[in-house]
Amino acid sequence: IYYAPGSLRAQSCLQGNFRMKQYCEERGLPLLKTGKVIVARDESELPTLRELYTRASQNGAKVELIDDIQLAEIEPNAKSAGQALFSHYTAVVDPKAILKSIQQELLNSGKVRIRFDTRFLDLGQSEGKRLRVRTTSGDISCAFFLNAAGAYGDVVAHAFGLGKDYQLIPFKGIYKKLKPEKAHTIRGSIYPVPNIKNPFLGVHFTRGVHGDVYLGPTAIPALGRENYGILSGIDAEAPRILLRDALLFLRNKKFREVALEEPRKYSFKYFFNDARKLVKELAMEDIENSPKAGIRPQLVDVKKNELVMDFVIEGTDSSVHVLNSISPAFTSSLFFSGMLLDKYVLPRLMKL
Repeated sequence: IYYAPGSLRAQSCLQGNFRMKQYCEERGLPLLKTGKVIVARDESELPTLRELYTRASQNGAKVELIDDIQLAEIEPNAKSAGQALFSHYTAVVDPKAILKSIQQELLNSGKVRIRFDTRFLDLGQSEGKRLRVRTTSGDISCAFFLNAAGAYGDVVAHAFGLGKDYQLIPFKGIYKKLKPEKAHTIRGSIYPVPNIKNPFLGVHFTRGVHGDVYLGPTAIPALGRENYGILSGIDAEAPRILLRDALLFLRNKKFREVALEEPRKYSFKYFFNDARKLVKELAMEDIENSPKAGIRPQLVDVKKNELVMDFVIEGTDSSVHVLNSISPAFTSSLFFSGMLLDKYVLPRLMKL
């Protein structure tokens, strides 16, 4: 819906949606097919709403523009400035259940070993055609290396001499939650019309597969790649992150808008007012705190001082590196991994 036609994100999101739902259905994992409404909060957002409709249609998503009567039938508590977009394919899953399922399938295959609590340190001295990777659990020798390290993807790529023009900076997503007695007021997902020039979608309502309704996330610049709490996850890299944030603030209008807007959502009143614009009925006492938080690593082109708005893949003859694993990375993952294998990994393996 949100992504430019022809972009890797657009291609991966739709097919990833289909694959993820199929995976859950075949294995009996939690899946909630609710659809999603994107509502215009005022008339100034209507042109962007129609642009989203055009993008989604060009990308193959099943969407329709609906009026307030149709909106009330789908999501009775949602409100709009006369028009909304309904996405038929949107569904909600349990990410932990999916990851546990994939982990077990890999272990059951007998072909995969998983080393937990193991951190990449550096690229060691090559042994002929084999790579030697230094980790906190000892050295690992391999013929081919795939970097899908998420928030640390740039660090790993830099060790291979790749992605030197890129750095990842972390943004923290904080959630709140509707009290259980108010969860019935939201059937599925209610999203605002976003600023499509920025990579964040704004505070929204989402009903989870277990019946909880979450509000969020924010997109607040974080001080560490794992800065999930207030102080936890802040390490020696914090000064570099602050410097990069400061340079972006001065040189990039998109980042400056986010940096000025998002920290205000630490204020409960400001967060509430943002969420209140999406629904007819919501009181402050309907909302409670939630421990749920996430880190979104956002890739920055340090030469251009720009936020990178698509997935980035780089490689050598014996390695492939996934950079900028931004939303919709999880939705896209099952399709993206197959594409990565077919287009980037196997052709290189054939030449080894």
